[in-house]
Amino acid sequence: MLRGVGTAAFFDLDKTILAKSSTLAFSRPFYTGGLINRRSVLRSAYAQFVFALQGADHDQMEKMRAYLSSLCAGWPQQTVRDIVAETLHTIVDPLVYDEAVELIEDHQARGHDIVIVSSSGAEVVEPIGEMLGATRVVATRMVVENGCYTGDIEFYAYGPTKASAMRELAQENGYDLTGCYAYSDSETDIAMLETVGHAYAVNPDKALRRVAGERGWPVLEFRRPVDLHERTGWRAQRGRTAAAAAAAGAIGFGWASWQLRRRRRAS
Repeated sequence: MLRGVGTAAFFDLDKTILAKSSTLAFSRPFYTGGLINRRSVLRSAYAQFVFALQGADHDQMEKMRAYLSSLCAGWPQQTVRDIVAETLHTIVDPLVYDEAVELIEDHQARGHDIVIVSSSGAEVVEPIGEMLGATRVVATRMVVENGCYTGDIEFYAYGPTKASAMRELAQENGYDLTGCYAYSDSETDIAMLETVGHAYAVNPDKALRRVAGERGWPVLEFRRPVDLHERTGWRAQRGRTAAAAAAAGAIGFGWASWQLRRRRRAS
């Protein structure tokens, strides 16, 4: 059933929320878990280096998709989920942009849904989305048979497919896309940015920076990766401190009021 009109903020993940590729970041845990060999680790490290320098255009994304599809064929899905769950905070926490967290918190404070839309696999994106407090996630889904990946892709969250998924979510959840927001770093997500009324280029590659200039899309530069665990812990501690101060103030006020009433009765 369609809800009332609402607003969502759609975030790409890699180089928008995270400073690196979320999938490639797990290459070492996958190696330790026996899923890939040392050569694959080195290849992933090189791909991460190239990605960090120049982003990924359409051809590079297609090569990465084909490589990862063939690489994961035969992997047990549950093993992947277990490895991600066990190493999530170690791998992902230091990669999150502080500016992205602040932006997500701002949208949440305004009552907006947070939707992460990523071409990385759901087994990686969904736990990250949960960690960041996302309302929902759109991610690539691999075909699974007998508990293992076949190497085929059921749904590839990439390019125009991201935009289509966003429109479907808008229909299902009552989002007014003209009032919604989208954030991405790559030219491959131009269709995603075009889908909403408020598009932002975050750490854009050259092609997206040019398009953003032509269309008047604001450009945001995120430069401060932060340890999310420490940041969240600090925020929680700050909340506990504020609550304690408020409680102490309430107790003090109650004591003062009681003393005042006592003096009035005595007089």
